[in-house]
This record gives sequence, C-alpha cells and structure tokens, in this order.
Amino acid sequence: MKAVRIHEHGGIDKLRYEEAEEPRLASPTEAIVRLRSAALNRIDLLNRQGSTGIELSFPHILGADGAGIVVEVGDEVRNVSKGDAVCLYPPSGCGRCEFCITDRDFMCIRLRALGERLEGTYAEYVKAPAANCFPIPPGLSFEEAAAFPLVFITVWRMLVTNAELKPGEHVLILGIGGGVATAALQVTKQMGAHVIVTSSSDEKLALARNWGADHGINYRKSDFTKEVRTLTGKRGVDVVLDCVGGDSWVKSLAALAKGGRLVTCGATAGATPQTDIRRIFWNQLKIFGSTLGSREDFRQLLNFMRISRIRPIIDQLFPLKDAAAAQQRLEDGKQFGKIVLQIAD
Repeated sequence: MKAVRIHEHGGIDKLRYEEAEEPRLASPTEAIVRLRSAALNRIDLLNRQGSTGIELSFPHILGADGAGIVVEVGDEVRNVSKGDAVCLYPPSGCGRCEFCITDRDFMCIRLRALGERLEGTYAEYVKAPAANCFPIPPGLSFEEAAAFPLVFITVWRMLVTNAELKPGEHVLILGIGGGVATAALQVTKQMGAHVIVTSSSDEKLALARNWGADHGINYRKSDFTKEVRTLTGKRGVDVVLDCVGGDSWVKSLAALAKGGRLVTCGATAGATPQTDIRRIFWNQLKIFGSTLGSREDFRQLLNFMRISRIRPIIDQLFPLKDAAAAQQRLEDGKQFGKIVLQIAD
C-alpha cells in the first residue's frame, strides 16, 4: 500500500511517500479500514518533530484521524461489518487499568492512539480496534468524516462534559482558525451561546463571523480582555477556550465572569504562563484541562451531529502524496478549519 512515513524525527523533509506493508489482523477484536481520507492535527507535527516524549517505532505512519470502508474484521467483532463506512475514534487503552474499566480509555497511563503508539492514517489502510470504528454521521463526506473526530471530541469534552456550557452563555475562543477553535465555534453556536473570537488575522475574523461568531477581536490591535469587558457590560464571559497559553493565559482569566470556567487542551504560545491564583479563588473560577474524551462523549457527539447537521469546516484538501505540503500549511498557521488528505480508491 501507499503511505506517508517518517524514518526519524525532524522537519517536513522527513515525510516520505512510499510503499509500506498492508496491516494484518492480530486480534479477533480488530478491524482493517480502507481509508478514503485522513485529517491533519497539530499532534502530527509534534510526533514528527519528536517533541511529545512518546517513543515511536520507525518507520512510522502518522495521523490520528481517518474515515473509510471496513474491509476485514476479527472473529469477535459485532459492532461493524465488512463494507461499513466508518470514522475512527483515535485512542484506546490497555483495557485493565482503573480508567479503562470505567470507559475512560483516553486517560489510560498506557494510552495508545492512532499515529502515536499505533500506526496512523496517512495510508491506504489502517488497523484499529473495532470498538473505535463508528458509523459516519448522515450526510458527511469521507473528507468531513475524517475532519471531525479528534478536534470535536476534544471540544465536546471541554465545553459540554467539563464546562457544562448552557444556552445563552457568553464564550470566548482564542486563536480562531485551527481545528479545535473552529469546531468550538460551531458547537457553541449550535448550543445557543454568544461567541467572541480572537485572532491576529482580520481575514480569519471575517471568516469566523461568516460562520456565526458574534464578535471578533484582533489581539494585535487591542487588548482582548478590555474588549470582552466592554462587550459584556464589564461582566466578563462564562467560558474561555484557551489553547494558546503564554501571555494570553492571564488575560483569559481576567476575561472570565465570576464563577466562570476556563478550558484548555494546548499551549501553543507557551506552557508556563504566570497565574494570579488569587483571581481564581476570589472569583470562584474553574479550570479544566482536557485531551480527547471518552467513547460515551463520542457517542453523544455523534448524536449531536446527527441532529444539528453540523459539518466540520474544511480548509483545504491535499492528495496523500502531498502530505508534506499539507503539514507545512498547518505549521505555518495559514488554515481556517481542517486540512484533509484525500486517499485515492
């Protein structure tokens, strides 16, 4: 089969489009999927660079998100059959620890995820636990089905499960344009929230308003905390989604109303910002850290997508052989929405 692999950590030049051995079933609970699309995530860049601390076996196929057709299943598989169109839930656990036995595989200390400890989706075929194969929501193309799982499950865990977002609340989303931020915009608007977004790009702010954002703030031109206070009558917002960190962290806390919630799944601008702890306890703030979510979260998300008819925002499509160019676009931060690899029949 054709695949994009790395043979060592490094830059974009380490991505090789080449022949690789097709996966084979090693367990009666596994499935093999003929992929039609794979989506890029920032974790792909970190795994390529070797900055996650996870030891990979080389050569290695990157990619956590994918969608395609089931072509083979193990003898004990009952939830999917050959010929089913599926999207993939990325993580799986050891099945034995306290987190796995309570359906929280994503917190397993021996976590395995597609593109990390498991071979990923930048390929024509992928092997995965059959329990990680879910029917594609009605109306979604393979490209859209590959684009939503990792970012939307992360957003669902942050905003719905943890922050318990309610209709009518005010939400601030930092750094609109990336996959998590654009997914958050779609989910919050569908839930009836009033949404403020930030970016250094006026073009991205305009796109966000086209997708339903109520206000956009260019943080290079003005202090977004002061702008938020003005827009909310000095009250502040109920929820901040800050996956930026760095200098924005203190401003995010200052933008919250009393009893507000800050949710995060990343720190692209720095992981060790200063924090005024007094603001947290004086204002009864809550801070939630999240990565991914449970299969139950994923089931809820799929039901929500069926009812709401949400379609993930696609930035640009690339053929599999051009994965390096696709990663370069992501690394440069030029995208608005998800970058997707198309894999030929």
